[in-house]
Amino acid sequence: MYNSPHFAVDDRAQLLELIRSHPLGCLVVQGPQGLDANHLPFEVRESEDGQLQLWAHVARANPLWQQLGDGMPVLIVFRAEEGYISPNWYPSKQATHQQVPTWNYRVVHAHGTLRIRDDEKFVRGVVGLLTRRHELRLGQSGEHQPWKMSDAPQDYLQKMLGAIVGLEVDVSRLEGKFKLSQNKSAADQKAVADSLLAAGLTDMGRRMQEQQASESRD
Repeated sequence: MYNSPHFAVDDRAQLLELIRSHPLGCLVVQGPQGLDANHLPFEVRESEDGQLQLWAHVARANPLWQQLGDGMPVLIVFRAEEGYISPNWYPSKQATHQQVPTWNYRVVHAHGTLRIRDDEKFVRGVVGLLTRRHELRLGQSGEHQPWKMSDAPQDYLQKMLGAIVGLEVDVSRLEGKFKLSQNKSAADQKAVADSLLAAGLTDMGRRMQEQQASESRD
């Protein structure tokens, strides 16, 4: 992806935080019929030596796992907050009228190689990890009773696990692009963040405010 120096992020911790907080990735592969994309929740696994893996699963009925071989290069795209930016939000526009519309967003591209894991132990582990992580997230409010795999009848659970196939991606490279108006003046950045909040785009507005606060401390 094209990545201006203004927006490029190579801090591993920030990139992994985005993946963990926005785990629905778009897995892009070159299949027999051309480019193919599947939208899957991923679990991040990091070994003691720093090797990064992304785990997921697909339906057994999905031809993806049969068409692709181990070692095939893949790209997984994770996207966080995004929003349209109006030129009218920039104070500098009122003076020069030299602004145009744009779009702010945060994305991480994970490049790696795929391995098919058609074994129950791996699949059960992936489902268990994803379930615990996201049920606990829902339960942080104290009102949600987390669902556990053991809540399902064992014969039903076994049938469901048999209907999916595991995917394991060895990550070779992470690319981050956090486009948050860093190429604009401080006054323009603040005005954009305030306008996003006023327009109801609170996630992007707050993210921009955090970015500006971080830059002011540096």
